[in-house]
Amino acid sequence: MTLENLKFPIGYFEMPEKITPEILNNWIAEIQQLPNELINLVQNLSKKELKLIYRPNGWNIKQVVHHLSDSHSNALIRFKLALTEENPTIKPYTEDLWAELIDGIDDDISYSLLILKGLHHKWHLLLVSMDESHWERSYFHPESKKTVSLEEMIGLYAWHGKHHLAHIQQALEYKREHEVGLKTA
Repeated sequence: MTLENLKFPIGYFEMPEKITPEILNNWIAEIQQLPNELINLVQNLSKKELKLIYRPNGWNIKQVVHHLSDSHSNALIRFKLALTEENPTIKPYTEDLWAELIDGIDDDISYSLLILKGLHHKWHLLLVSMDESHWERSYFHPESKKTVSLEEMIGLYAWHGKHHLAHIQQALEYKREHEVGLKTA
């Protein structure tokens, strides 16, 4: 397996040429389901297992969980800004540096899971209340110099959740294949 495959186990995000109501509804369901899928995957992991990495020089499982909390918190705020302002310029952040802060390396992932559960509930409420004109609203991303519509954004974040779930599954599968008998820390 190549490093690129390890980085992108489900492939890169590909925006469909046409976003149909069915595609949009699937993305909304994925946003709603992510916290429970993540909780089911990580809730019984030991501290030692939370330190497993999904690729060489990659984040460990606990950093991925904390990253999802940080990233999706930013996403919800960006989403709400786009709903309430005219094409706002969003504030990027350096996710690699955030992942190294104390809250990004904390062994206790329960608070990040609670944040994700709450913010995905709020996000889902917004998503199911939107009409067609809301989906056309957008924000400007200064790093990519691109205007992003809310329907594009929701697809990207639905993919983002699955992308990181696959990273965690990859780390756990590697452990099963190579570290038989891992003891609980």
